Amino acid sequence: MSTHRKGSVENPVDPLAQLADMRRQAESGGGEERLRRQREAGKLTARERITLLFDPDTFEETDAFVTHRCRDFGMADQIVPGDGVVAGHGRVDGRLVYAFAQDFTVFGGSLSETNAAKIVKIMDLALKMGAPVVGLNDSGGARIQEGVLSLAGYADIFLRNTLASGVVPQISAIMGPCAGGAVYSPAITDFTIMVKDTSYMFVTGPDVIRTVTHEQVTKEQLGGALTHNEKSGVAHFAADDDAGAIQLIRELLSFMPGNNVDDPPRRVTSDPSDREDGALDTVVPRSANQAYNMVDVIRGVVDDGALLEVHEHFAKNMVVGFARLAGRPVGIVANQPAHLAGTLDIDASVKAARFVRFCDAFNIPLVTFEDVPGFLPGTVQEWGGIIRHGAKLLFAFAEATVPKLTVITRKAYGGAYCVMSSKHIRADANFAWPSAEIAVMGAEGAVNILYKRELDAASDVDAVRAARAAEYRQKFANPYIAAQRGFIDEVILPRQTRRKLIATLTALDTKRDRNPPKKHGNIPL
Repeated sequence: MSTHRKGSVENPVDPLAQLADMRRQAESGGGEERLRRQREAGKLTARERITLLFDPDTFEETDAFVTHRCRDFGMADQIVPGDGVVAGHGRVDGRLVYAFAQDFTVFGGSLSETNAAKIVKIMDLALKMGAPVVGLNDSGGARIQEGVLSLAGYADIFLRNTLASGVVPQISAIMGPCAGGAVYSPAITDFTIMVKDTSYMFVTGPDVIRTVTHEQVTKEQLGGALTHNEKSGVAHFAADDDAGAIQLIRELLSFMPGNNVDDPPRRVTSDPSDREDGALDTVVPRSANQAYNMVDVIRGVVDDGALLEVHEHFAKNMVVGFARLAGRPVGIVANQPAHLAGTLDIDASVKAARFVRFCDAFNIPLVTFEDVPGFLPGTVQEWGGIIRHGAKLLFAFAEATVPKLTVITRKAYGGAYCVMSSKHIRADANFAWPSAEIAVMGAEGAVNILYKRELDAASDVDAVRAARAAEYRQKFANPYIAAQRGFIDEVILPRQTRRKLIATLTALDTKRDRNPPKKHGNIPL
């Protein structure tokens, strides 16, 4: 480790040379050998990551010469300027962003008292300036030599994460180890990106688990990128490498405002607002039980067919993500008939609820594409608390005051109809395709209840059931009853969806809505 160079009366240190030496030490991190090992492990260095994140020559570093204060356990002789974290601000697509990058080459990126203070300073500045915060995590955890001081540092960061939540966007990239208490900072932030094969997150590691529960599991199985993208839902994205993770961060930021007061940035698009896609007219199968891919519908409507899907590998029966309509960022929430028939279950409800609340916090309009036959039945769901978790999505949509638009493409049954941004929970515009079925339940289920006695007495049960089901569909399973009541604003041709959504969003540009004064709601966590 490097140490400060000292002068003497006979040989005073040149101030400019001293500054250059300090900069060289700060930029060299843990030394060439450790930097080499970092790269050989398939990882970029902290400074390389920062360089990729920001527009060229815009990064301004803060506290580059900060050092730790620990004098025990031989630490007095191991002094590195910067103390294992690179922090500062710069521009991403010309917009102000604050960031910190943990340097694994310096004490394994471990968090110290002064290291944490640097991160806290950056977060406090971001709040004052109304700018997003990006954390590039690559750390072995709390610095053991500092004891409770390092733990206090984590708590200081957690507090800032909480205070900043809903005020400025927060993005975490896990680009190496992130274990123990360190995981709770990314967990509070808005989006978490993990890198395949080189990153992992867990509260207790494989060794502890093996000792306590006798389970055999590897780091990758326990807390790797695919585990948290597919199983736990802790991570929202899985990148192939560090460069891919940083590009994802830049793309995510392009949809977000700097803070909760500003509007999201708009882009010029060459995709005509009145474009019609004839393929949408036939995308919904004639058979009510036949699946189709809702992502095809979304891509046929949004600008240039571009959708940045969030939580793509988790709860696949729900699609959430960012897109643009006439250059304006929107949050997409959609049932996915291609998975579990688009039913709402625990994971899908939680996934969508958190995304809805993020969009509402940062003034991003919500566009919902609905094809939902109901909540997923079964003891696993009921005992797992589908009532409580489903209520999260209901709460999130009802609470949201941003412009809310809904398109019902096919099924909208039962309580799920109410939950999916219906007119009754303050959706601003609700459209339905002619193929929409809005009812308490599907025709088959309804017939079994409404005509049970007739079916029991019938000689040809199948014929009676088919006739009654057709009658039910004609009377109830269509969009026109809801339209007569004003619950659907208009029944539109599928090809018209893009034009209708853009025109409605334009009309809602000056929308102002608010909730009753309160400290905060009590969402059913």
